[in-house]
Amino acid sequence: MPGQTMQFVDGRSYETMMGLWSAEVGNAFLDWLDMPAGKRWIDVGCGNGASTELLVKRAAPASIDALDPSAQQLDFARQRHTSGVANFRIGTADDLPFSDDEFDVALMALVIFFVPDANAAVDEMARVVRRGGKVAAYAWDILGGGFPYETTHKAMSAAGVPPILPPHPEAADLGALEKLWNDADLADVMTRTIDVSRVYPTFDEYWTVSTSAPGISQVLNQLSAEDVAGIRTRVQEMTGQGPITIKARAHAVKGTVTH
Repeated sequence: MPGQTMQFVDGRSYETMMGLWSAEVGNAFLDWLDMPAGKRWIDVGCGNGASTELLVKRAAPASIDALDPSAQQLDFARQRHTSGVANFRIGTADDLPFSDDEFDVALMALVIFFVPDANAAVDEMARVVRRGGKVAAYAWDILGGGFPYETTHKAMSAAGVPPILPPHPEAADLGALEKLWNDADLADVMTRTIDVSRVYPTFDEYWTVSTSAPGISQVLNQLSAEDVAGIRTRVQEMTGQGPITIKARAHAVKGTVTH
């Protein structure tokens, strides 16, 4: 609805709605980033810790500093973290509470389209990473239809009640990501597309999970039961009863710090 923004406050529901998708694309992304073990990482906009735990599992880091502006999300991230490798704190992407050259790698996972000033955020990531280190990110191609719940988005828009989108979905465009990284004077800038998919056994499961997404649920919660039922029918006509294979697409970028 006009004037509303997405609200991520429930780490457990986020895990079901997005954490599993994040792992799907994150695995491919980390293979592409190809960082050796024992590095110092910063996870910018860690949310409920889905990206942080993937780093623990896949990247064998020496340490991770993970920050997010949501205290509720961080509470969930701390509760799920058992290895002791990560330190969680409140913070924003455009003002990182660290000194220059503290890290080997800076990661921003599914966050860039939420950041008010993406240029400032990328500059900050580059600032806190040492010379020769990596700055990298990935985000859903929302404008290109790559969001995992694009089918529900389409049905809502067709009904005249579009979902709430991140404030800057254009920042996840491949060209925009490349420009952001070049503007931050990062070298060897590379981009790629990552395609992933998941199978939902039934339509009911897909509908339940997709409608738990904040940008969707915040709108549907303001509609009548009749209007919601109409949107549900539209979605089901597009997906079928199940099993349902849902495809998604993310854009990724990486670059090397030269300062």
